[in-house]
Amino acid sequence: MSFNPLEQRGIPLDRQLRNWRELNVKPIDPDHCDPYTRCRIITMNGIEVEAIMFSHQLARHTKDPEVKRLLARTRYIEAQQQKVVNWLLPGVSSVLETTIAYEQVAVDLTAWVARMEPDPYLKQAYQFGVLEDFDHLYRYANLYEMIEHRKADAIVDGLTEVMPGRPTRFHHRNPVDNVRDPYVKDETNPLSKLHALTIMSAEQQTMNFYMNTGPTYMEPIARQLYQEIGLIEEEHVTHYESLVDPGETWWEQLVNHEYNECYLYHSFMEQESDPRVKAIWELHLNMELEHLHVACDLMRRHDGRDPESVLAPELPNVLTFEPNKAYLRELLDTQMDLTTLGAGYVRDAHERFEKMQEDIHGGEAPPSDRVIVEHDAMFGREYRVETEGEHPDPSQREKGGAGA
Repeated sequence: MSFNPLEQRGIPLDRQLRNWRELNVKPIDPDHCDPYTRCRIITMNGIEVEAIMFSHQLARHTKDPEVKRLLARTRYIEAQQQKVVNWLLPGVSSVLETTIAYEQVAVDLTAWVARMEPDPYLKQAYQFGVLEDFDHLYRYANLYEMIEHRKADAIVDGLTEVMPGRPTRFHHRNPVDNVRDPYVKDETNPLSKLHALTIMSAEQQTMNFYMNTGPTYMEPIARQLYQEIGLIEEEHVTHYESLVDPGETWWEQLVNHEYNECYLYHSFMEQESDPRVKAIWELHLNMELEHLHVACDLMRRHDGRDPESVLAPELPNVLTFEPNKAYLRELLDTQMDLTTLGAGYVRDAHERFEKMQEDIHGGEAPPSDRVIVEHDAMFGREYRVETEGEHPDPSQREKGGAGA
């Protein structure tokens, strides 16, 4: 059934404030929840954090006190939403367990977006990035067994394979080669705008999470791996944010943010298996519908344009968390050796890439390589979850032992 958020009225803004009892949500049970429920929670936390930070930036760039006050009102509600969503994650889960869930989000969310993206250039950007997050999942899974002596499949539950992607050591590129060409706002499919904003927000939250949690470990290899992958997440945010047309006005960006929140809450409400979490998605959707109307009014007043001119007439098909094993294996078979050059992609190492590799590695093995070597020394094998057979790339098949 089609759903046009511009035609729906949500909860009035002055009725959206919740008290402490309402904000004090019960977390999910990590041992019995649907892994994709946890993925939806992590995704919406990233979306809400981006909405809050964007609103702060807009407030810092307007002189109009009335606009500042209206943004403050909606932003406070967004902050409450973020607390409810993120506090659904259980405190009993370790940072590494949450990290593995973050990477499962990055893999299956980005793979789904790549499959559905109508623009070939944008599709390639997501295909390129997902093979790097796929490798991060593999590196963290090996670290997890080393430090906590537990297996990552208890978290990903066979929905996402765990094996090498594009090796992390090759993710370190000259920063200028991480900047992509943006879509053209008046020509691109409205779905492409939602995809770009969603993946940018999710990667930004991953970057934030790693930069803050990495130094909380005592184990040197853990501290170093978080530092290395944290730097790559900064590259990924650069990669994805550059896809957004910088010519979009503040007001256009505001309505895109609010429309995207409606899209995602509606999508997750439609597929959520946990009734209690589903009720939260539905409540937040009804809040966001009103936030969208507030943003649309601001756009009409300050941009002199009708929001319908930049938004989709109805929500696209729901964004779905689902296994993407066959699709990822196809990318592993065809795109492992890609790197970037300028705003494009090449298969051969070039001078800027080789210089960056030399400078950052300094002739030593990076943490992402050493974690596999140390895991092998400890357990006599790598940790993998290869449910669909051996690795598509013969050079990445495990030597001397079966995967987990």
